[in-house]
Amino acid sequence: MAGRYASALFELARDSNALDQVGSDLKSLGSLIAESDDLTRLVRSPVFGASEQQKAMSEILKRMNAHGLTQKFMGLVIQNRRLFAVTDMIKAYQVILADHRGEMTADVIAAQPLGDSQVASLKQTLKQTYSREVSLDVSVDDSLIGGLIVKVGSRMVDYSLKTKLDNLRIAMKEA
Repeated sequence: MAGRYASALFELARDSNALDQVGSDLKSLGSLIAESDDLTRLVRSPVFGASEQQKAMSEILKRMNAHGLTQKFMGLVIQNRRLFAVTDMIKAYQVILADHRGEMTADVIAAQPLGDSQVASLKQTLKQTYSREVSLDVSVDDSLIGGLIVKVGSRMVDYSLKTKLDNLRIAMKEA
């Protein structure tokens, strides 16, 4: 379902020459949802009616100066009672947009926030490896202790200290 909504939005945004603006709006909205427990509750809880969701989301999008297409899209999602899937729709749109640009998206989970030089170095390494531009979707998980996990498509490289310690623990039990 999320893919169908994202594809439809992509087609409309392409026809309106608003691919980047809509992509930026959705990325910002996704970040807001991830950072706010109240907004996450509004999006996922069936307790809120469509009118409440519409009112709140409309105000958020207005304050973001979101493109009209983004606002209409979110209105349709709420009207169809599909707001619970909006984060999946945002991810699907970003994947379609990256593919359209000839980019790949890498999901990076780091033990601590990455600095600008680390992000640039990681992007350069991935660009050399895949011969394509790579956009990073970085999140932080302090349970990794150190290092990072990089997922590109179906490939995953785990350089986390937690995994190395777990592997060492398993090796010591077998010995």
